[in-house]
Amino acid sequence: MIHYPRLDTVLMVEETLKEAKEYPSKRQLWLSLKKKVMYQTFNVIIAYLEESGKIIQKDGKIIWIWNPELVKRYSNSKLVLK
Repeated sequence: MIHYPRLDTVLMVEETLKEAKEYPSKRQLWLSLKKKVMYQTFNVIIAYLEESGKIIQKDGKIIWIWNPELVKRYSNSKLVLK
């Protein structure tokens, strides 16, 4: 049975990743969360973050790649497509 995460849980995982001093493994991240989260629910969050382009998983590590300032800069500029 899959438990879908609440928004505050997703935000907690995001914040923990952004504040991490080094790229954690999936297990390290899960264990470092402020609240306990079922591992199945945690996997749903990781899948969501990966699909939404906020993280990538590389060499067993989770890397936060989302840059809202860069997105804002490109969304406000007029792109010329050739």
